[in-house]
Amino acid sequence: VQLQAFGGGLVQAGGSLRLSCAASGRTFSTYGMSWVRQAPGKEREFVAGISWSSSGGSRNYADSVKGRFSISRDNAKNTMYLQMNSLEPEDTGVYYCSASRYTDGTNWSQNDYWGQGTLVTVSS
Repeated sequence: VQLQAFGGGLVQAGGSLRLSCAASGRTFSTYGMSWVRQAPGKEREFVAGISWSSSGGSRNYADSVKGRFSISRDNAKNTMYLQMNSLEPEDTGVYYCSASRYTDGTNWSQNDYWGQGTLVTVSS
């Protein structure tokens, strides 16, 4: 599967953005999906994950984004989303979507497929 993330941009602290991850292929619903970010000078970190659809679509979040970010998927559109509210400067970074089949999206470092990333910059 090929993944393309988009929707990043520059936003003020307290603002919102919605990221999208478009996937190719006809088996999107069988993939657990993850959002992972990398801040300047730091390692990649897990942001949110959503399980492949038939297992119930469970969602998981990093503690740092719980209550502010929401992950979702639309299998009919082969697209995953990340709604980001109450953004903070610490949320700045490149956001990647990634995927592996039949997973819950939390074991992100083992994901098989990665998109190119979209830059989110939150100004204070």
